[in-house]
Amino acid sequence: MSYRRFRVKPGTKNESAPLTAAALQYDAGRDSAPRVVAIGQRKVAEQILAEAKKHNITIYEDTALTYALSTVNLGEEIPPELYQVVAQVLAYVYRVTEHRNER
Repeated sequence: MSYRRFRVKPGTKNESAPLTAAALQYDAGRDSAPRVVAIGQRKVAEQILAEAKKHNITIYEDTALTYALSTVNLGEEIPPELYQVVAQVLAYVYRVTEHRNER
């Protein structure tokens, strides 16, 4: 399996790009890295976001990261090149979720 090299800066947005969404899942007991469990553009992206909202999952917008994740096959772990940026995003999501739960 080969991956393209990416430089991803957390939080980048591109308003002209088509709506794209990705969902990650991480099971510390099973996985060595987060897995891509959903990825899509336009209507599929809308469905992914709707499911996230329905289940009160924090949404993080990052066009460059979503593009990078779109090169990973569904069900596969993210490549090492994305570990750092995904770790930053997960830390942000955990902080937001913790803050939301304190209310």
